[in-house]
Amino acid sequence: MRVDLFDFDLPPESIALRPARPRDAARMLVVNSEAAFEDRQVRDLPSCLRAGDVLVFNDTRVIPAQLEGMRGEARVGATLHKRIDLRRWQAFVRNAKRLRQGDRVSFPAEVTAIAEQRLPDGSWVLAFEGDEPVELLLERAGRMPLPPYIAGKRDTDEADATDYQTMFAREKGAVAAPTAALHFTPELVDALAATGIAQETLTLHVGAGTFLPVKADDTAEHQMHAEFGRIDAATADRLNAARAAGGRLIAVGTTSLRLLESATGEDGIIRPFEGDTSIFITPGCRFRAIDGLMTNFHLPKSTLFMLVSALMGLERMQAVYRHAIQGGYRFYSYGDSSLLIP
Repeated sequence: MRVDLFDFDLPPESIALRPARPRDAARMLVVNSEAAFEDRQVRDLPSCLRAGDVLVFNDTRVIPAQLEGMRGEARVGATLHKRIDLRRWQAFVRNAKRLRQGDRVSFPAEVTAIAEQRLPDGSWVLAFEGDEPVELLLERAGRMPLPPYIAGKRDTDEADATDYQTMFAREKGAVAAPTAALHFTPELVDALAATGIAQETLTLHVGAGTFLPVKADDTAEHQMHAEFGRIDAATADRLNAARAAGGRLIAVGTTSLRLLESATGEDGIIRPFEGDTSIFITPGCRFRAIDGLMTNFHLPKSTLFMLVSALMGLERMQAVYRHAIQGGYRFYSYGDSSLLIP
């Protein structure tokens, strides 16, 4: 499909620079395939679902993956986006033209890395020196990697260390938050449980590639970035059992959806999964694992807007986004939510 079909005009003032407080006070647009839209709040979620449904969360934890350093006299910025092994990470590098294979880059707090290899997509493999776990080095030298549409408008501050982390965050490795789950609070989770709505977690380490623009003119020409994910056997069994009993699986965020669909066979059975996924979901896709999606509002011409258009239909999502923009919904990572039930 032509990428320009997924374009729309978004006023700059629609982009949220801070989250709603409390988190579950964010607005939520409820959409199904036919009925009129419902303007609700995230805290209304228990009344929008039914007993037996299962919300599937991503428990990845954002690491301070943004680094500012020096290669000699040249300033270099690095955003880690995918672990290769214990000491090596793939990174997008700012001012990369100043970098050569074998160069040592010095970051704050005596953290250093060797520029080991430039990859075909323009990113670099950075090999961190020393014996300390890289996660500890990043705690000393890195900062929270806010999305470019926020970081370009204000500085990262102390509030972002908690604001840009979900209450489910446990497994370190993401460089972007699974933002649909930012809206959840312990009080909301308790209310959902009291209504008979279950929750499960999986892990998909979101990479900085999620912010890369689609440069191709046709979706068939776009190369999706790879991200590491894991679903254990016990979780897969519970999800399959819930669905067999008539419950609906509602992915909380596009990351949960992409991993569930990657782990599900043509027979609709979710299987244990551990490895990379580069699944690219566009209109025409037949969903095998999920029955609904809770997600924020996405960028024009992004792979995520293509994904929600695949779930609900392009014309339906164009109407949804027109309603959201006209109604003052807040967009992107710190913005409002939508509940999509096809």
